[in-house]
Amino acid sequence: MKIMVSGCLLGENCKYNGGNNYSEKVAEYIKGHEVISVCPECLGGLPTPRIPAEIVDGVVKNKAGENVDIQFRKGAEIALETAKRERINLAILQSRSPSCGVKQIYDGTFSGTRIDGQGVFAKLLKENGFQMIDVEDL
Repeated sequence: MKIMVSGCLLGENCKYNGGNNYSEKVAEYIKGHEVISVCPECLGGLPTPRIPAEIVDGVVKNKAGENVDIQFRKGAEIALETAKRERINLAILQSRSPSCGVKQIYDGTFSGTRIDGQGVFAKLLKENGFQMIDVEDL
């Protein structure tokens, strides 16, 4: 089985704050499988660390109010092409991320308020028929 995983969950320091979201559950789950690591935000050309971003009225903006939607969508498209090329069976994605959130994202106020919704990359995966799981549901 080929599993695509948010790079931060594998311990890659690609998170907005320069850290990662390493998950022992993910490490155990992926044993014996082919793993494809992606960070759509980095693929889109955003630096690490970077100003946190949220989806505001359908557009990704960072906390400074700058529009970073183009970078998020470019990275999501590149990651989607990788998923198609590699014919992944499953994607395990980081919760609440404006790229990878499967079930929830933050509401765009930078207050920590969660809403139902999907990140840019997760939405593309769903639209293209890929199976995804939120790391919290693993």
